[in-house]
Amino acid sequence: MEGVEGRRRVVIERVTPEVDGGRYPIKRTIGEDVVVEADVFADGHDCLGVALLSRRDGDLQWRETPMTFLTNDRWQASFQAAELGRYVYTVTGWVDHFETWRQGFMKKVDAGQQVLVELRQGARLIDVASQRAPGVEGQSLKEWANRLKSSDEAEPRRVEQALDPNMAVLMAKYPDRRFATQYERELGVVVDREKARFSAWYEMFPRSCSQRSEHGTFKDCEARLPYIASMGFDVLYVPPIHPIGVTHRKGKNNSPAAGPDDPGSPWGIGSPDGGHEAIHPQLGTAKDFRRLLKKARSFGIEIALDLAFQCSPDHPYVTQHREWFKIRSDGTVQYAENPPKKYQDIVPLEFETDQWEPLWRELKRVVIHWIEQGVRIFRVDNPHTKPFGFWEWLIREIQADYPDVIFLAEAFTRPKVMYRLAKLGFTSSYTYFAWRSSKAALMEYFTELTQSEVHEYFRPSLWPNTPDILTEELQHGGRPAFMARLVLASTLGASYGIYGPAFELCENRPLKVGSEEYLNSEKYEITQWNIERDDSLKEFIGLVNRIRRENPALHSDGSLHFHATDNDQLICYSKSTPDGSNIILVVVNLSPYHTHSGWVQLDLDPLWLDPHHPFQVQDLLTTASYLWDGPRNYVKLNPHSATAHIFYVRRRLRTE
Repeated sequence: MEGVEGRRRVVIERVTPEVDGGRYPIKRTIGEDVVVEADVFADGHDCLGVALLSRRDGDLQWRETPMTFLTNDRWQASFQAAELGRYVYTVTGWVDHFETWRQGFMKKVDAGQQVLVELRQGARLIDVASQRAPGVEGQSLKEWANRLKSSDEAEPRRVEQALDPNMAVLMAKYPDRRFATQYERELGVVVDREKARFSAWYEMFPRSCSQRSEHGTFKDCEARLPYIASMGFDVLYVPPIHPIGVTHRKGKNNSPAAGPDDPGSPWGIGSPDGGHEAIHPQLGTAKDFRRLLKKARSFGIEIALDLAFQCSPDHPYVTQHREWFKIRSDGTVQYAENPPKKYQDIVPLEFETDQWEPLWRELKRVVIHWIEQGVRIFRVDNPHTKPFGFWEWLIREIQADYPDVIFLAEAFTRPKVMYRLAKLGFTSSYTYFAWRSSKAALMEYFTELTQSEVHEYFRPSLWPNTPDILTEELQHGGRPAFMARLVLASTLGASYGIYGPAFELCENRPLKVGSEEYLNSEKYEITQWNIERDDSLKEFIGLVNRIRRENPALHSDGSLHFHATDNDQLICYSKSTPDGSNIILVVVNLSPYHTHSGWVQLDLDPLWLDPHHPFQVQDLLTTASYLWDGPRNYVKLNPHSATAHIFYVRRRLRTE
């Protein structure tokens, strides 16, 4: 055993945040703090010095932040994630012999004991420290040590100098760390841009954007941008824009037999016109797509592109790289199926192929191709059906060169699989929000997402509907259900999205009873939407998104706090900024059918409220204001006129 190892006395345990023993990084966005805590202790009663070490991944020099003692051997400090990319952090601790001496010295002085021996001990510690300190500071410590040792100084004067706080501050800069302990792991942080944390997505099929009863184009999408911007969305997600295969093409309502005019599913990617790098000819050209990206940016909107790593039987890969597919015993390429269902218009890639490395490199090349076109956001289709190792490699490779790229996982799968995808690199993920409708289910789920370790690596994206999901609540609840689910999605989550125009037009016709598929699904046909309908929710959606933008409390999820209500059809929750300067309180009637009233029992601390002073709440949906006093307050919501309150909380009222 080395001599240093045998003399290390400090123990460092239970460092947080830490995901799976440091196997995976936590997530932050630019400007957010990483608050680190650890149990740090040693044998005996000596004082300790503890520091948080942080640096950009790849840098050699650590940035050191002293950690503050909390209680029960728990210490805390933080550092700011100031730039895109990756950071590394750990904790170090050492026995602080000088502070141990200083604390004992003060106790003896207070007790009136003789301290001549202690003065010499302190002088020795300071003298040694002076050799570690450079220049002027080293000289200052040397002079302090000499004064404590000097017999020319009266003892009271030497005691006064030994207790000088300036000297203690200087000594703290140059502790003896020969036997310091550093935590056994260096932990990671992935730092994304703000849109990874706070965004509003709008999904739209480009081919349905034409108002001329024909296949839409990218230019038609440009014409739709003012409409999308007017509702306050900052991400426009488009399903795959690639050529669509003909072989086994699906017809209307997922019919296995397509008619001559059926456009097919955009997820049946690949035809003689090209594969994942090509654009469907009826949509336009690559130049038209780049123009759409540029035009969208002028409206404050980014285009998110669907990344669906699957092929139609007509994809060029099928003939050029048969080794990337599973071949059936009859010599044909294996199509996708989920018995008894068959999806003959899709042939999945075979990631267990002996040629997996060329396959991985090709798929990375596809992503880089679209990045070079100007895309920085990808919505990834069914990532849970591809190997975890592939995604971890791909995302790490891409973000090493393009740290601003965002990957949203469309992972409607088992919780542990969903969380694994988040840990290994996906920026954010779809959730089970669409199916959480009761008060108890919503509270349980969002407490898990925001108040457990999950919050460190999983960013939820809340979607009340998608082209695949028309819940029973939306089917039967009518306009009030759409409004309530919008408020819930946009305020429970800092990131959310809707599939439109189906959502704002309250499209609620299922394919059949018990199905979540839309009747006449846009996945299989071109839909002509009348976006100017008088009953559209576009104005309400625009108002809600403006409220989101103007209130920083809604820009993150960590402060989410549920408040009690005496009616299970009323859910109440709040969010606030770290300094309490912006506080939002939301109450939603979960019933789309009936008026509900009741009492909310507010927890005043998360609302930064003084129990002895009244406060005002202003409903940002209606501008109505109410004077409340104390934790117990009455609410009443009619789903046909006001299905929710989004209150701005004013903590102080001006008194005359």
